[in-house]
Amino acid sequence: MTPLSYYPVLLNLKEKKCVVVGGGRVAERKILSLLKAEASITVVSPKITKRLKKETSGGKIKHIARRYKKGDLKNAFLVIAATDAPDINKKISADAPHLVNVVDVPALCNFIVPSVVKRGPLTIAISTSGVSPSMSKIIRKELEKLYGTKFTEYLNSLKIIRAKALEEIKNKKERERFLKKIASHAWKKLRSLHKG
Repeated sequence: MTPLSYYPVLLNLKEKKCVVVGGGRVAERKILSLLKAEASITVVSPKITKRLKKETSGGKIKHIARRYKKGDLKNAFLVIAATDAPDINKKISADAPHLVNVVDVPALCNFIVPSVVKRGPLTIAISTSGVSPSMSKIIRKELEKLYGTKFTEYLNSLKIIRAKALEEIKNKKERERFLKKIASHAWKKLRSLHKG
């Protein structure tokens, strides 16, 4: 079977309504990622993990303590089905108004979640289009080594330099040359640190 061809995109989910159906370990992992994206999260599940209970008591997520029913996805921008009931996951997929991911069932999704390396403002998404999530994780671990925590410091420095350059270097071509030179220098320095 030929893998699907996906359009890669990074979404701004800040304050967007996201509904996760399911409250186990897989749902927890998905919810923690949504929390980092500052989404407005509703969890529909009779039971949730201890970690999710803690987030609920902190007011970061809303918990509806029952099984999924039609209407739970109203006005949801993004939906994740993470239940262990295939028939419910199928129903969620059909009911979802916009973006839907059914964990481990690409045929019921209109988006999949890649393996991610995050270093400050840098986000690297890795996907094998569902062919081998295990391979995506292996590649992610390699990239995590290559782009260590030092990379965040360099990017934060580059952010400051870029802001000053935009303000002080009025000639666009001159500014682009300067910024490329700085980025190239930072990259070489990072590579030498990684090799050493």
